[in-house]
Amino acid sequence: MVGKFRKRICSITPLKRLVYLISPNKINQSFYVNLNKVLSFKNVKFFQLRLKDVSEDRILNICKKIKKITSKHKVKFILNDHFILASKIRADGCHMGQLDGSFKFARKKLKKKILGVTCHNSKTLAKKAINNKADYVAFGSFFKSRLKPKAKKANLGILRWAKKEINKPIVVIGGINNLNYKKLINSGANYIAISSFIWDNPKLKPEIAIRKFK
Repeated sequence: MVGKFRKRICSITPLKRLVYLISPNKINQSFYVNLNKVLSFKNVKFFQLRLKDVSEDRILNICKKIKKITSKHKVKFILNDHFILASKIRADGCHMGQLDGSFKFARKKLKKKILGVTCHNSKTLAKKAINNKADYVAFGSFFKSRLKPKAKKANLGILRWAKKEINKPIVVIGGINNLNYKKLINSGANYIAISSFIWDNPKLKPEIAIRKFK
């Protein structure tokens, strides 16, 4: 019986890291404790720090604390918007929107670091991102989002197209929760970007909410 039990344990498939986790809009002291608990579940591949209207000094201070946690759990640390700052703090990469500066310049600055680009629901923007050597493309918003309530809408067709035409990982974003994420994965997405469901969930603590994605 002991031998059979050991075989069964060894055959358990590890969790696939399919989550692209985005930070809440505000970082408080309890966040770091919660982040450590969330990443302990081992289904997060990327963590993106997304802060608006925050000073560079404060971002630098936050990044130092986050990097210790993401490194511990072998999660890629991505900084939103600030590709120069991402290079300065030695983040694993940067995510850029369409209005966040020159992709070509960002690629040169980041060198071999990860560069991701928001492409909304556009094949043209996705092709442009690939031509500029983006490492992944992000599409969305697929559902109503509390993080970006006015975001442009995307449909499943763009995922099916990207899966066939773009040889790069596909990230999806926008109102994703435990009830709708599988249809996005089945349509071609490689990673699901989540924020509100984890950090602003009225029913579930962050370390419980993250367990819904596996």
